[in-house]
Amino acid sequence: MANLPAEINNPQKINFSLLATSVVKVIRPVHWVKNLAIFAALFLTGDFGNTVLFAKVFWAFVAFNFAASATYIINDILDAKFDRLHPIKKNRPIASGKLPVSVAVVIAVIFSLTALYLALNLNYLFFLLLSSYLLLQLAYSFGLKNLAVVDILIIATGFIIRVYSGAFVIDAHLSVWFLLCVISVALFLASGKRRAELNIISETQGITRKSLSRYQRELLNSYVTMFGNAAWMSWALYTFFESPKAVLPVWLFLAELSRATTINKLLMITIPVVIFGIMRYEALIFEDRSEAPEKVLLTDNGLIIAALLWSGLVYLILYSGISAI
Repeated sequence: MANLPAEINNPQKINFSLLATSVVKVIRPVHWVKNLAIFAALFLTGDFGNTVLFAKVFWAFVAFNFAASATYIINDILDAKFDRLHPIKKNRPIASGKLPVSVAVVIAVIFSLTALYLALNLNYLFFLLLSSYLLLQLAYSFGLKNLAVVDILIIATGFIIRVYSGAFVIDAHLSVWFLLCVISVALFLASGKRRAELNIISETQGITRKSLSRYQRELLNSYVTMFGNAAWMSWALYTFFESPKAVLPVWLFLAELSRATTINKLLMITIPVVIFGIMRYEALIFEDRSEAPEKVLLTDNGLIIAALLWSGLVYLILYSGISAI
């Protein structure tokens, strides 16, 4: 026995390791990057340095991670039979049989209850919003995902709920222009996801979600273009109406030299960065690389640079003393 491989000597350890790995895969922690949208309200209201508010948003982020993972598990359980026929999705833990359905159900229930408990202790409105998210995702998993257009609207609604969850937790006001921006970006990402999935139908031998068979390539192209334009335009309107006034002497001196150099809309400096980010993401969509937005945002150098530059500029304008809020 001493000469046998460790995995034969200790099969229980192998099973536990396999189960733990399967659990990590099924809860999809890489998708939690989408939940960072919860911090948007805190960041844009100039309160990112407020430790009390930051703690509230952080726990809201944790709650949303639990809720999102629960919905992924439920969706995988319901799709297991279909996923086994898919050349890629057949390797998912539940579809492949590495994670028993009974264990997956228990994890989904625990995660859902944990998310709701955290939400209830943070803010009642956030609790209602998170509950709505869970119900909406259940409806999506049980059939709405098969309805063309409706599936895009539900995916987009998930992004909107994330952003406004962060606002409810800290009782922050977000302007109507920012709401339009959030809606546009959410629809842009959702339609881009569907467009990319349409691109890989040939790779999956036609085995894909039912709603995709009801989409035409030209229609999704128009959705991506329309919502991409709406996204940067709504952000431009937000920066125009919500920018803080410039107060540093250098800006006041320039204004004295010429009215043409007056800078009272500093956030508008970020518009070119936003346009570049949208153009880059559209390029990825048409290159068949945007089926999973969260992975693209973490791996594409162009998008990473755009995100860092945008964040740095906004932070500089709102937090560094360049302007007064």
